[in-house]
Amino acid sequence: MINALTIDVEDYFHVTAFDRCIRPDEWDSYPLRVEGNTLRILDMLDEFAVRATFFVLGWVAERCPGLVKEIQRRGHEIACHGYGHQLIYRLSPEEFRQDVSKAKDILENICGTQVHGYRAPSYSITAKSLWALDILVEEGFTYDSSIFPISHDIYGMPGGERFPHTISTPSGTLEEFPLSTFSMQSAGWNYRLPIAGGGYLRLFPAALVSRALHLINTREKQPVIVYFHPWEIDPQQPRIKAGLKSCFRHYLNLERMELKIRHLLGNLNFSPVRETLSLPCY
Repeated sequence: MINALTIDVEDYFHVTAFDRCIRPDEWDSYPLRVEGNTLRILDMLDEFAVRATFFVLGWVAERCPGLVKEIQRRGHEIACHGYGHQLIYRLSPEEFRQDVSKAKDILENICGTQVHGYRAPSYSITAKSLWALDILVEEGFTYDSSIFPISHDIYGMPGGERFPHTISTPSGTLEEFPLSTFSMQSAGWNYRLPIAGGGYLRLFPAALVSRALHLINTREKQPVIVYFHPWEIDPQQPRIKAGLKSCFRHYLNLERMELKIRHLLGNLNFSPVRETLSLPCY
């Protein structure tokens, strides 16, 4: 079965874990490492002959247009990660529209093609921000991958659908590809183990994650979606002074992440989201 591989192209200082100690107006003062790390990822994907979807932050695209063009040149799909990496449920609908429209325009001007996919910063389309889906349809997106059907202190929609499905909004329809979870059921107990990648891949053994994803393919006959960030393969990145929980989430097992990604690339079949969902090309 073909699964979706996704990379959220943002830098180490953009993450929500550090938003209390780094303001957006300070971002330009930090060393930019996203370009070099993303090029390393592109080389790794070439090595495995895998194509992926890159959800690019508009702020990054504005400063590194050549990187966006290189991602596209190597045959990968360009999608949108918004512009300013702000949690959607902290924005007004108009602020969100301005953010996503700005990012989409930047990416499309660089690529010369229409951008159809979106992923919210920190998966922040939740029950409090479902209104954002209608705005995505109005802004010309055809699919979204922002809903994580788990409980979490920053994101999550417990009880949400686990697999790709169509969402109807007042303005039209949108294909949703939720982040992958493994269903663990026993004697009336039901728990969704988050195994979509990112910090969960850094936390759990790669063999466990790979096995869980494979079982979703074979037992549930459904594709999975995997994500990670360029900063997650960069253990030499500058250290940010932040709270214990934030630092644990961000720095855990960075030195092992590339090997874990390689393990998944060698054991599962991947393609860009658009192809996994069999969406038309434009």
